[in-house]
This record gives sequence, C-alpha cells and structure tokens, in this order.
Amino acid sequence: MKKFLAVPTVVLAALSLASSAQASTAGQRNALSSAQSYLRSGAFSKSGLIGQLKYERFSSSEARWAVAHVRVSWNAEAVQSAKSYLRSSSFSRQGLIEQLEYEGFTHSQAVYGVRKAYR
Repeated sequence: MKKFLAVPTVVLAALSLASSAQASTAGQRNALSSAQSYLRSGAFSKSGLIGQLKYERFSSSEARWAVAHVRVSWNAEAVQSAKSYLRSSSFSRQGLIEQLEYEGFTHSQAVYGVRKAYR
C-alpha cells in the first residue's frame, strides 16, 4: 500500500516541478528582466509596471506574465512611492492616498503606503 501511494506522489511532484518551470518565451524572460530592473530603480504599482513594460513595446501578455512572475511586495512599493512623494512635495494623507491610487495602487496598498510613510 505504501509503494502504491509513493508512486503517485512522485509523479505529482514531477508534474508540479514541470508546470512551475514551464517554458517561457524570450519575450517573457526579457519583460521579466526589464520589470526587475524597473523595480530596482523606482517604485511601481502592478498596473503601473505593466503599463511601463507595454510602453517599452512588450506585448500585453508578456508584460502581464512578467509582472505575475516578478518577486515583489506591492505594499512595499506603495511605501517607497509614498516616501518619494513626501521627499519632493507636501501632501495631506488623503491627497497622498489619492495620488498613489492614481498611480495604480489599490486603495489598501495606498493606505498602507501612506500609513508607513508618515511614521
């Protein structure tokens, strides 16, 4: 009985590895590399990063794939963006939340970012 259960487990583990290492296209890999580079240089919302990649002439599907596979905390990006705005301009808390939402952060990400930036 144990041998019978071990075989499907091994097969499932192999299938899981195969699907997680699913082949990506050159365009997807390049978009991911660009996304990582942009995130190193500044703060982006998820939709803002997709927009930037599309502006760089990556297809919509390549941009969405890259953003789905990049390792990032969107909350941390919101904090970084809020701090950046506060270094260069004066904002009320509500005004800064609205600015972050305009940049593409969700309401909860914007609130989180502003709360942390005002500490």
